[in-house]
Amino acid sequence: MNLIFILADLAAISILTFALYLRRHRRRDLVVSYLGMNVGVLAVATALSGSAAGLGLGLGLFGVLSIIRLRSTELAQHEVAYYFSALALGLIAGLGIEPLWLTVSLMALILLVMFVGDHPKVLPAHRHQTVILDRAIAEDGELYARLEEVLHGKVHSATIQQLDLVNDKTIVDVRYAYSPAAYPAPSVTGTLTGYTTTAPATAGTIPAAEYIPSPEQLPGHVQAGVR
Repeated sequence: MNLIFILADLAAISILTFALYLRRHRRRDLVVSYLGMNVGVLAVATALSGSAAGLGLGLGLFGVLSIIRLRSTELAQHEVAYYFSALALGLIAGLGIEPLWLTVSLMALILLVMFVGDHPKVLPAHRHQTVILDRAIAEDGELYARLEEVLHGKVHSATIQQLDLVNDKTIVDVRYAYSPAAYPAPSVTGTLTGYTTTAPATAGTIPAAEYIPSPEQLPGHVQAGVR
C-alpha cells in the first residue's frame, strides 16, 4: 500500500511542478525546491507513519518546514501557495490515510484548487505595482487621479510608502484593475518651432530631426538689428 501512496505522490507533484507551475511561471530553481521538499516530506512522513506518534510528528514537521522560506529568498504569494501544496502532498501520501480513495481525493483537490486559483483567466485585470511618481502628492484624490492616468486602470488601494518633499517624488504601493479602454493614454499634440522632419532614406530606418534656425535666431541678424 505504501508503494501506491508513493507513486500517487510522485504523479501529483509532477503535475503540480511541471504541468502547472513551470508552464505558467518558468522558474526552474523553485521546481527543484518543490520536488526536493515534497519527496523529503514524503520520506520522513512515511518513516514516521508506523509509530504511535506518527500523526503528531507529521504535523509538527509540516509546521517546522513551513517557516524555512522566511530564511531564504523572498517568494511571491502564488509561489508560497505552490510551496505549501508540495508540502501537503508529501505529508498526505507519507501518512498513508486510509481508505486509498480518500488520499487520492485530497491530493486531487489540492491540484484542482491550484489549477483554478492560479489560472491566468482568473481576475486577469487585477494587478499590483510599486510606483514612483515624479511629484510629491499627499492628497488622496490627486494621488488616485495621477495613478489612474499613469497605470490606465481603476485604483482600488494606494498606500504611500515614501513622501519625499526634498526630491519631489512619491513611492506608492498600488493595487488596481487594468482597463486601457476606460483610461486611454493622453494624446500629445503640438508643433516644434524651428524643426523639420527628414523622411527616412530607406524603409526600417529611424527618421532624423534636423534643426533649422529661423532668421531671427541668426547672430548676424541680431547684430544687424543692433546697428
